[in-house]
Parts: sequence; C-alpha cells; structure tokens
Amino acid sequence: MKTSKEINIDKKNQFGAEILCIGSEILLGNIVNTNSQWIAEQLAILGIPHFRQTVIGDNPERLKEAILESSNRSQILITTGGLGPTPDDITTKIIADAFNTPLEQRNNILMDLKNKIKNKYSKLSESQKKQSLVPKGAKIINNYSGTAPGIIWSPKDNFTILTFPGVPSELKEMWSKEASNWLINNNFSGKIISSRVLHFAGISESLLADKIPHLLKAINPTVATYASTGEVKIRITAKGDSLEETNRSIKPIEKELTKLTGLKCFGVDNTTLEEVVIKLLLSRKETIAVAESCTGGGIGSKLTKIPGSSKIFYGGVIAYNNSIKQDILEVPEEIINTHGAVSKQVVEAMAKGVQKKFKANWAISVSGIAGPTGGSKLKPVGLVNFCIKGPKTLITWEERFGSNKTREDIQKLSVLNALDRLRLSIIMEN
Repeated sequence: MKTSKEINIDKKNQFGAEILCIGSEILLGNIVNTNSQWIAEQLAILGIPHFRQTVIGDNPERLKEAILESSNRSQILITTGGLGPTPDDITTKIIADAFNTPLEQRNNILMDLKNKIKNKYSKLSESQKKQSLVPKGAKIINNYSGTAPGIIWSPKDNFTILTFPGVPSELKEMWSKEASNWLINNNFSGKIISSRVLHFAGISESLLADKIPHLLKAINPTVATYASTGEVKIRITAKGDSLEETNRSIKPIEKELTKLTGLKCFGVDNTTLEEVVIKLLLSRKETIAVAESCTGGGIGSKLTKIPGSSKIFYGGVIAYNNSIKQDILEVPEEIINTHGAVSKQVVEAMAKGVQKKFKANWAISVSGIAGPTGGSKLKPVGLVNFCIKGPKTLITWEERFGSNKTREDIQKLSVLNALDRLRLSIIMEN
C-alpha cells in the first residue's frame, strides 16, 4: 500500500474532490453546516475541482458505505466531524475499517493531548486516548487549538483522505497551516479559481438580470445572480493560471456591473449594509440614534456589531408599546389616535423624538405589522412605515412586504430596507 507521499498523481484532478460532513446534529438540522461552504471556497482557490457534498449521520454502516463510494469516483475526500473523544466520534475507526487497515497509537499525539488537558484532568481517560489512534501509515494534521488531530492518508492508488474536526475554527486553522500547503506541494492544485461577489439592495433579481443579459452568457469569467432575503448577489468567477490572471479577468466585469447598476451596488465580498452605513457616518463625523417598534432593536443590533460603531451610534429606543412612543419619544397621543401606530405620521414623530433625545445628527424610525396576526384590510400584515431624519433630510415611506412572509422575514426585510435607505440618504445629502 502506498503512503500519502507515494500516491500516483499522474492523473491529478481527474475525478476531483468531494466533501463529506459527518454528524447527526447536521443531518437533523440542529446546527448549520458552514464547513462545506468554506472548504468549497478553499478548493476553488487552489484550483481543485469538487463535484459532490454529502452529509452523513453518526452511523457506522452508512459512513463506511459513503467512504468506499467516494474512493471509486473521487481523487480527494475531505471529511469534517467525528474526531473527538465521545462514543459518536467514529470517523477515524470507520475509515481504517473501510480499507482493512489497523489503527496505531501515535505517541506524539498522546503527549499533545496530555499537555492540552493537564489543567483539567489528572490523567487521560480511555475515550480521550482514542484520539491518538490513526490508520497505519497516515500523516497527521496537527490540531492547534483543539484535541482531535486530522489525518492525510492514501489507502489506495489515486485516492487521498483528509480529515478535520467539525469545529469550524479548528478546521480553518488546520487547513491554513498544514493541509493547504500539502495539497499544493503534492501537485493537487491546478487552475486557480477566483470569485468576486457584488451585493445589491433595492432591486429584484429579475430586474438585475435584465440589465446584464450579455454578461450572464459569459464563459470565463462566469456571472451568476443569487437572491437572498433583502438583497441580491452577483458572483463573478474566473479561472486562470494565477491569482493575478483571474483578478485581471474579473476587474472589467466588476467595473461594468457597477456602472450599469449605480448606487444599487453597496459592497463587495463580505461587505454588509451596516458596515457601509457606519463607514459613511464615520467619514462625515456624524451620529445616529434609532427608534424601533416592529423590528425590536434589529437596526441597532446590526449597527453595533460593527467595530468602531460606538463613535457614531448614540443609542436607541424600542418603543413597542404606544405609551413608550408617547412618554419617551414624545409622539403626540392625538397623532396615534388619528393615524394609528403604524403610519407615516407616527414614524416621523418617532424619528424627531429620538433625534432630539439623543442629540444625534441622524435618526431612523420604524413601525409596522410583522404578524402573523394584527393586520387589517387597510393595514395588512407586512405593512411597515419608516422615517429618516438627517441634518437636511426628512423622508417617510412605507413598504408592503406581503402577508405571506413570516414574522422573521418581515423584521429582517424591514431592517435591511431601513439601512439601505439610510445609506442612500447619507450619500445624497450634501
């Protein structure tokens, strides 16, 4: 049997890679599987094609079956999960069993385990010692922050397994410090695949697609649209021999997209609306306060997640009850009685009230019917009113997100809509 370093790579990338995430908690939906997405991005950066992602529960038979199936169709199998000390951590043993290979104890892993837990336990338990057992001939991927190491192992020709723990932070560190370099040094890395993601607000996916039909037909780079709650994304993906080459291919497409869409594009890659708003306010040395009803503090929460927001975010009021609107924000009772709590008149008074109370340059207010009950024919579920008050700006508007939306969706859409209009208001104010 060949070791990982002796693997025949004459047919590199012939079958590509696949990802296998292990854990009943993922299969049952108890936790969100972010590992597959991250690994896929890393494979793309390395130019390693991958064609399949699978989730398997903590079942020995099904796990063994999935591993053997992968060995017959892929060159690389990357697994996450099932490497810890608990009884359901079976990944390493099942991998060894699948290829009729004994496990051997690695003393260096054992010593590492002892050093990491010496402050917690007097000695290692048998379940903890289990983490030092690996298939004979496997290369170790060190775990720098956790206890469970990974392996790189080639149990058959043209097939290599890389295992990682399910904890995302441990996986990422192990990948960046060891696994990525190993894949490059062993000639698995091929064409570089780079992506650039542009974020849009205030426009639907269909309208955005109508503006760029010629770009959507491109082959390299490729352009694709993706819709999510409150925004649309365009991913530009290029393939080339180097990162510099792919970036050169992406740049003119990005420039054309931003020219065609104008201010609808608010950021790239991991940029968020709240981040853009904070940067705009910081650049102007201006401050903001919020008055929220149906969003329950969602706008304030978004803004305060950004580092440095304390310099411009003064605070907010969650005026869920009408008495709070009156007593704290000084909304006149007669306005509420005449127009209702969900009205342009009330949100205007809320914005003026919170701006005055906090002495902020900008204020934004929101009041609506998030549902699932509380709507009427005139004011249905999904109706939300907004107001932005700035040094020179005063705008009110309403959105009808639809009674078919969930309460959570209406709240999320309200927050994103408010932040986007705030972004545009700050930009447009001289």
